[in-house]
Amino acid sequence: MGKPCHFAQFDLQPTFLVDLDELGRRYRELVRSVHPDRFADAPEREQRLALERAAQLNDAYQTLKSAPRRALYLLTLNGRELPLEATVQDPEFLLQQMQLREELEELQDSADLAGVATFKRQLKAAQAELEGEFAACWDDARRREEAERLVRRMQFLDKLAQEVRQLEERLDD
Repeated sequence: MGKPCHFAQFDLQPTFLVDLDELGRRYRELVRSVHPDRFADAPEREQRLALERAAQLNDAYQTLKSAPRRALYLLTLNGRELPLEATVQDPEFLLQQMQLREELEELQDSADLAGVATFKRQLKAAQAELEGEFAACWDDARRREEAERLVRRMQFLDKLAQEVRQLEERLDD
């Protein structure tokens, strides 16, 4: 038996635009039904199955709540693997990566918390823009290659956002 579709586990259609509040509500509801405490007195096999189900739900939820991971998952469902060399073939994106990393490094060196907050807002806006572009591409089967390029960009911005959060924590200390 293969892994169940992440979307199907939450009774959702496989689409990029997901109501995250509804996803969270369904996740909490489903995960409660397989919580280990509910199976404390159950046979070992049932405990193991409940634990496996909880792990599947958690994996599906973590994937679907993250726009870059959800986008990549959709591509995978569609039978498209993202080649590693895709980034190298996008010089505009490489330049953007270098500029953003340099800017973040300067903010770190100067310990500029206000600058980090501004950078974070700009990053969120860029992420939202990419997500909108991906949604439009995803809905148009003729633009799937473009969608693949956008996923790479989304992944980079997501990783950069994590680095920004870490920097904020260090500067707050």
